[in-house]
Amino acid sequence: MAAPRRIDVVLDSVKRLLRIGATANLLNLLQKQHPADLAQIFGSLLDTERQAVFSILVERNPRLAMETVSEMGPEPGALLLATRSAEEIARQLQELPSDDAAALIDYLPEELSREVLEMMRRRESGQVESLLEYGEQTAGRIMNPSVFALNEDLTVGESITALQNSRDVEMVFYLYVVDARNHLVGVTSLRRLLLVSPETPLKRIMTPALISARVDTDQEEVARQVASYNLLAVPVVDEENKLVGVITVDDVIDVIKDEATEDLYRLAGVSGDERIGTPPFEALRKRLPWLGVNLGTAFVAASVVALFEDTISRVTALAVFMPVVAGMGGNAAMQTLTVIVRGLALGELSWGNARKALLKETLIGLGSGLTLGVAAAGVAWATKQDPMLGLILAMAMVCNMLVATVAGTLVPLGLKALKIDPALASSVFITMFTDVVGFASFLGFATIFIRYLTP
Repeated sequence: MAAPRRIDVVLDSVKRLLRIGATANLLNLLQKQHPADLAQIFGSLLDTERQAVFSILVERNPRLAMETVSEMGPEPGALLLATRSAEEIARQLQELPSDDAAALIDYLPEELSREVLEMMRRRESGQVESLLEYGEQTAGRIMNPSVFALNEDLTVGESITALQNSRDVEMVFYLYVVDARNHLVGVTSLRRLLLVSPETPLKRIMTPALISARVDTDQEEVARQVASYNLLAVPVVDEENKLVGVITVDDVIDVIKDEATEDLYRLAGVSGDERIGTPPFEALRKRLPWLGVNLGTAFVAASVVALFEDTISRVTALAVFMPVVAGMGGNAAMQTLTVIVRGLALGELSWGNARKALLKETLIGLGSGLTLGVAAAGVAWATKQDPMLGLILAMAMVCNMLVATVAGTLVPLGLKALKIDPALASSVFITMFTDVVGFASFLGFATIFIRYLTP
């Protein structure tokens, strides 16, 4: 990929050539770029500029144009294609592997995607439609059905000949071995194939034990397998263990990026499919539900404060430091929550080994509460000239930060056990815990020791 500075120079050149109408020079410049760099350039153009540049490129170099669209991602890529006719989109999608084409079609408007599929069916391209029949975010949806396989009855020499004659295979990282009914029975490497005698039976050099994924396996689990076993590709089988496709490492990288983005969004209560270009009203519709839940939990915290109105009216300085207790607890909880949700997402944490994580986070909460509580107490003492107020603030911070780290560990684990996405729901409940405990502990201690506080 080109350096950022070079991308900026090319972007400026593209805008200038487009503005003066130098189509030939613009096309020449575009064809010298990598699709990933072009995708970055397309993303920096205005909508009208992007459509104009894409039209020039797709007319002269459709393969490069569609590879660029694929690199942009399914949602922005589909937006770029959606202004064109179904027939033209169907023709252009022929330039892409079926898994990439299926991802783009999935993001087209429903009526347009149906027309595109009908056009592609006429062109005898049923692979794309078959991929769309699998559930979203499954191995079947992201696999490439064009997988190279060898029959177990072949010799090494015959296998090499078959490999040399193959022309429609995307990548050959591993050589999968199947029986007469296309059941996956083993795997071997290209290197091993080249190091043995041509007369050697393929059965003798293949490895029967291999990692595979079923078509209904969650794509996140596939990504975990690739990362855990250092694989370059994973074969995909159906319920009868028949080889139906392969997922390569480039697809897995996209999955990891998408899943990380989704978890990040959900921690903030934002829908995982919202993007910069999502229309405002649609984004508002997706955000309002969790904001409504947050409003409800905020009123729970407010009701706790209301219980201590008399205490606050007698010592008004308490109102100044209330946000400190709640805010520090919320920050501590989010730190713990981020670590725990990541551990759950990567399969590193479960109820079986949660005790160690809970002990660690408890010690962190206690340590940070004591350290920061002493610091906050010093500030309160210095500003209000009241050592008891500082002591109460320190005790409340220790309590709240301890509860924050414990809740940040147990809440996502509990939601995971209940089959609820911990990234989506944890932050709402933990915010309620830290606010309620923070206010209750601070104002509760103040009520107990109110006769020692300066009015």
